[in-house]
Amino acid sequence: MNLILWLLFGALVGWLASIVMRTDGQQGAVLNIVIGIIGAMIGGFLFGGPTINSSSFNLTALLISFVGAVILLAIVNLVRRGSVR
Repeated sequence: MNLILWLLFGALVGWLASIVMRTDGQQGAVLNIVIGIIGAMIGGFLFGGPTINSSSFNLTALLISFVGAVILLAIVNLVRRGSVR
């Protein structure tokens, strides 16, 4: 059950981050999940708080994971295009 929640919250975080960074039309559901989960790892590393990867599903965990996903998409955009949107 925890795996299903992890995937759902990863998809939600990745989707919201892709909307903010305007890359939503370029990626599908699987890439949103990957962005959400890797972004949560980055957010946890940078801010040291709970993330969706640590089985702590609360607002703080979602916010830290979201910020990490936005940072990840900004880095990807910087590498791909040479500029952050």
